[in-house]
Amino acid sequence: MAKIIVLDNLSQNGLDLLASAGNIEHEVRTGLKGEELREALLQFDGAICRSGVKITADVLEGNRRLRAIARAGVGTDNIDKQAATRLGIVVMNTPGGNTISTAEHTIALMLGMSRNVAPAYQSLREGRWDRKKFMGTQLAGKTLGIVGLGRIGQAVATRALALDMRVLGYDPFLPATRAKELGIETCDSAQALFPLVDYLTVHTPLNDETRNLVGAKEVRMMKKGVRLINCARGGIYDEEALAEGLRSGQIGGVALDVYPSEPCTESPLFGMPGVLCTPHLGASTEEAQTNVAVEAAELLIDFFTTGAIKQSVNMSPLDRKTLEELRGYLNVAYRLGLLLAQLDHCPPTTCRLSYNGEVARKDTRLLSSAFAAGLLEQAMDTDVNIVNAEVLMRERGIEMIEQRSTDIGDFSSLITAEVVTPRKTSVAAGTLFGANSPRLVRQDDCEVESYLHGTLLIFAHRDLPGTIGPVGNVFGAHRINIAQMSVGRPGAKPGGEAIGILALDSTPPAEALAEVLALEHVNEAWIVKLPPAGELPPWMVG
Repeated sequence: MAKIIVLDNLSQNGLDLLASAGNIEHEVRTGLKGEELREALLQFDGAICRSGVKITADVLEGNRRLRAIARAGVGTDNIDKQAATRLGIVVMNTPGGNTISTAEHTIALMLGMSRNVAPAYQSLREGRWDRKKFMGTQLAGKTLGIVGLGRIGQAVATRALALDMRVLGYDPFLPATRAKELGIETCDSAQALFPLVDYLTVHTPLNDETRNLVGAKEVRMMKKGVRLINCARGGIYDEEALAEGLRSGQIGGVALDVYPSEPCTESPLFGMPGVLCTPHLGASTEEAQTNVAVEAAELLIDFFTTGAIKQSVNMSPLDRKTLEELRGYLNVAYRLGLLLAQLDHCPPTTCRLSYNGEVARKDTRLLSSAFAAGLLEQAMDTDVNIVNAEVLMRERGIEMIEQRSTDIGDFSSLITAEVVTPRKTSVAAGTLFGANSPRLVRQDDCEVESYLHGTLLIFAHRDLPGTIGPVGNVFGAHRINIAQMSVGRPGAKPGGEAIGILALDSTPPAEALAEVLALEHVNEAWIVKLPPAGELPPWMVG
């Protein structure tokens, strides 16, 4: 009989489900940390947690019994997934349970901030009747901007539309046709959206692309009096920039539920006029806590009853033999997805995957899921892996098309990925050199040969003498070493369009990219960041 430890306060419905399972023993032990937590985990087969406990590498060290952890909620930042994967511990989450509660809290903060609810009540508590002091503004007729249109972003949009708001949105993976069905007008970028909105809310993960997404520069782009809300992740807004915007009058109000470091009891925003803050209450409703508790309990019951792995954020559902056979090609497909996601931020409508040669005889459905995981990884508000990537693509109305041919061309196996957006079509093809070395062998219409790891500069240019040298000089001036270079063109005739790819030993500053783009014969250029050679996502390790 499996033994499960519950490490944080959990809704009684979830505990009742564990008790009624028949094949499960469970014990509630909250407030554990450090050595006490490590010792406790050695006694159990499974664990359920929320965000209160920190399951770090040292806590898991030497654990040969624990087999699964279920997070009652979306974020798994409090669990060391790499350490868990090394020990064969499955980590699962419950991404859908708190969607409505978080969306409602976003609307609640927007309303409360607009109508000065908190300070007006405080004035009554202090014995004052200051009706004129708390003049508010209505939401009807205002424009709400939403950055990130996943489950929660879409739920916020639905509720804002019911309040007679105009909704603008940006999401790199929601096609305009799907947004139109939802009543959302789309923008090509977050920056294009900022000047148009009266209210702004964000519903994205926190990563290199979204950290300080709104800073001093972005605040200056917005309408005077704009109001900003964040119920997603602390750090997406630069709090110092928000405070300065409030002081200058550029920002009319700020409502936050999340902070760069939590618990948070000190912020430059606390106490400022026009600010409404709550202590991460987005999912703090009885309904949400019941939903995620029941879902977490069901995940572990299914796992220990049938071996089913659902909603894993760190493990592939593949058996070890299949994973070993496919891992090299999974890595190629995954890295092609990561690369193409960084070449065009316009939402795709269609993705076409072509498998040629020996790879066409393998389970290409799994390879397509790995590609989708790479394509979506930096854009979703939940962990993306081979298990859920295809579902997330379908939710956004993105069509996935596969083509297979066992005919062998220049390579014994070749994976070609094509991403179609309203703006352009981007193509990249990759193969394996040896058993474990992914290589890029085609970019758009040009044959190339480049690493598929680390930092790459990809630039489209005219195939003319004297073009490549100045690009190298830019990086030399910025002390950026070039590890490898590849140049390709569509045919044998010189003078047309060509592609150059530089593998760089470090990430160049924005100024270096701007200097490359300013060169006479360079048409476009992108910095692409890929994982180091040999580094795999947890779900590919097995």
